[in-house]
Amino acid sequence: MQGGPRSGLAAVSTALLAMSRRLEVRDVLRTIVVSARELLDAEYAALGVPDDHGGFAQFVVDGISAEQWRQIGPLPRQHGILAAMLHENGPERLADVRKDPRFEGWPAAHPEMSDFLGMPVRDGEETLGAIFLANKRSAPDGTDRVFTDEDQELLSLLAQHAAIALTNARLYERSRELTIAEERSRLAHELHDAVSQKLFSLRLTAQAAATLVDRDPARAKDELQQVAALAAEAADELRAAVTELRPAALDEDGLVATLRTHVHVLDRAHTAHVTFTCEGVRALPAAQEEAVLRVAQEALHNALRHADGDRVEVNLARTPAGGAVLRVVDSGKGFDPLAVRRAGRHLGLVSMRDRASGVGGRLTVHSEPGQGTTIEMEVPGG
Repeated sequence: MQGGPRSGLAAVSTALLAMSRRLEVRDVLRTIVVSARELLDAEYAALGVPDDHGGFAQFVVDGISAEQWRQIGPLPRQHGILAAMLHENGPERLADVRKDPRFEGWPAAHPEMSDFLGMPVRDGEETLGAIFLANKRSAPDGTDRVFTDEDQELLSLLAQHAAIALTNARLYERSRELTIAEERSRLAHELHDAVSQKLFSLRLTAQAAATLVDRDPARAKDELQQVAALAAEAADELRAAVTELRPAALDEDGLVATLRTHVHVLDRAHTAHVTFTCEGVRALPAAQEEAVLRVAQEALHNALRHADGDRVEVNLARTPAGGAVLRVVDSGKGFDPLAVRRAGRHLGLVSMRDRASGVGGRLTVHSEPGQGTTIEMEVPGG
């Protein structure tokens, strides 16, 4: 690349690093589009991921406001220039897209576009999507503002790395789906074991009460009180399990609202008092929000099932650098982390640490026998 290789390489490096840090497909798509528009100094950029029905499963744009995008209407179909990018191997560079015979017009609210550069995003023989750029904003030496050979070369490089980032993001999402399935299976086993034990005890106690009704009414009354207590515990177990099995509404509600709702339901389902406070936390990257929520759920699970405390406090706070720190503090019996590790018991600590490190964060555990437990997770933000 000529005309400023140092700044050009720095910009490319920044873009590639940004893509490699994203784990969610939607975040990767957004990063690719923003990076392409900034690197090539275009007014508009888009990236389409095709579906199997002649349309787009995802279509991400940059340079168009949310209101403009709403007015444009439904996602485009795979036709004209867009189809060419998905079904041909090479790039497409046009001085004026409107003069191309394949051009089929656009909706009334669509902005006017002239010069055009498109590039397929391919993984081997598979086309993952296509990047589209329009309206070059600057040109050297006062010449016409059109995309150059250098722009095309730069976009080709970006597309190659975009394919890697997008493939990795898809693999991550598939592995996460498997992890969620495993968690649901674990919860189902816990539900079965916990409730079965309670119901078995309930049945035996009820039978004992029935035999005592005539000959020892006082003892029968005590047994019936135990029946009521066991029934209440079984109901608590059921409510807690159903809460954890219910999918979190992160996509719709965001981390803070989802965590607040989760804590509120747990507070109602358990005898321990569970509280949630939040201090200035802004939206985090999707992968980080998911990791924070799952760590909070695991820490709450441990506190409510094993710690035997009467209070659990959940706090989410913004860090000075723009990230977030989660703290789950219980007033329970605590434990010796070293002894737990030596005994081969994990209490979910390994999975929590893996979730934290997987999004660039860190997890610390503070606990002593008789002193309660504090789980702290910090993530860097976006």
